[in-house]
Amino acid sequence: MSRVGRKPISIPAGVKVTIEESLITVEGPKGKLSRKLLLPLVKARIDDNQIFVERDADTKRHRSLHGLTRTLVANMVEGVTVGFQKTLEIHGVGYRAEVKEKVIVLQIGRSHPVNFDLLEGLEAEAKREGQVTTVGMRGIDKELVGQAAARFRALYPPDPYKGKGIRYRGETVRRKAGKAAAA
Repeated sequence: MSRVGRKPISIPAGVKVTIEESLITVEGPKGKLSRKLLLPLVKARIDDNQIFVERDADTKRHRSLHGLTRTLVANMVEGVTVGFQKTLEIHGVGYRAEVKEKVIVLQIGRSHPVNFDLLEGLEAEAKREGQVTTVGMRGIDKELVGQAAARFRALYPPDPYKGKGIRYRGETVRRKAGKAAAA
């Protein structure tokens, strides 16, 4: 049996979970999330203020979806209680970001400002810390926050020669020697 799938998910105070056929809905202080379960393969039930994810068979597909479904439901519960955040750093002289309503306006070395539209359910804030601008993205859906952060980073991935670009906080960029240093 899946080690991850066997763990029960405790429901914190102030969180309401409903399971109707193949739809699980989690509602908490930060918002509401819904997800459709792959019903014949895995099932979820609420018992004694905990959510249990179970599977019927022991095939490879059932085993793989057991742990995945449990993790997705646990992320929903965590998202509506605490939320998720990704922090990105913009490195480069003159590179900066500014949040205007649902758009992040970037100056990243191009001839024009680049606009990055935020998806529904996401919030962002930009701060300048010395030579580095940090952009924090927050939301209740872990997939949405991660996908938006990846799309944001893809606008200008870190350059291995000069170190300029957009990177996750804590990400290390392996620097390469240029042509002059290699000779």
